[in-house]
Amino acid sequence: MPELPEIEALAQHLRDNAVGRSVVRVDVASMSVLKTASPPWTELHGRTVTGAARHGKYLDLDCDGLHLVCHLARAGWLRWSDKLSPAPPKPGRGPIALRVHLGGVGFDLTEAGTQKKLAVWVVADPAEVPGIAKLGPDALELDADGLAAILSGRTERIKTLLTDQSALAGIGNAYSDEILHAAKLSPFATSGKLDADAVARLHESTQEILKDAVQRSLGQDAARLKAEKRSGLRVHARTGLPCPVCGDLVREVSYADRSMQYCPTCQTGGKPLADRRFSRLLK
Repeated sequence: MPELPEIEALAQHLRDNAVGRSVVRVDVASMSVLKTASPPWTELHGRTVTGAARHGKYLDLDCDGLHLVCHLARAGWLRWSDKLSPAPPKPGRGPIALRVHLGGVGFDLTEAGTQKKLAVWVVADPAEVPGIAKLGPDALELDADGLAAILSGRTERIKTLLTDQSALAGIGNAYSDEILHAAKLSPFATSGKLDADAVARLHESTQEILKDAVQRSLGQDAARLKAEKRSGLRVHARTGLPCPVCGDLVREVSYADRSMQYCPTCQTGGKPLADRRFSRLLK
C-alpha cells in the first residue's frame, strides 16, 4: 500500500509535471471508483491544475479550486505518461480506473487485483472527504510532546495505533514495521504504557524513517517508487531473512488479510511472538 513517503513523492511529481496544465478530459473507466456524484467529474474539464497536496495517505490534485482527491488503497497506483493515449480506456477491462488528460500528457489511476478499493472524490474542499475529515495529526509534523499526548492512556498495541489514521496520519503497515524496528519496540507493546525513553525513541525513529523514505522517493520516476520503497525496508516483507542490525532471522505474525514483520533480538528480547491474533509473548 502506498504510504506517506510514496504519496508525498507522487504529489511532488504532480507539482512538477501537472501544475499549470489544463484538464482536457477525465475518463472514468470504473464508475465504482467515484465516491461523489456532485459536482460531476466533468466539472474538472477546462480547469487549470493549480496545486497538488497530500493529506495523510490521500492525494489531492487542486484544479482551480475543485479538488480531485484519491486514496490508492492497497493495490492502487498513479501512472504518469508523457505521451498519454488520447483514446479513453475501455470500461471494465484492465486495471485502469480513471484517466486524466492534460494536453498530451497525463496519468492513469490503476488498481491491480480483485479487491477494488481505489477511491476518488471530486469536492470543493478536501475536508469533505470523510477519511480526510477524520485524520489525526500528520506523522511528519508531530513533535515528541504531541506523540506522547496521543499515546497517553491508549490501551491498543503500538502497531495498531501507528496505523490508525484517526490517531496519526500517513503511516501504514510497512513503515510501522520499520519504525518499530528502529525504535527497538515490540509491535505488541501497549501504547499507553511506553516510558519516556521509549516514546522518545519512537518519535525519533518515526521522523528518521519517514524523512529518509521521502528523500529517497522524491525525484524518482513515479513508476520506480514501489521498487524504491522495497529497497529501503529492513524488516517488512523480509520474513526469514537476516536482520541487517543483529543478524537474527526476521519473524512474521500473520492475520487474515495482512502480516507484520519484526526482529526478536532487536524488539522482543529474543522471544518470538505467537503467530495468531491477540497473542502474547511466548514463554
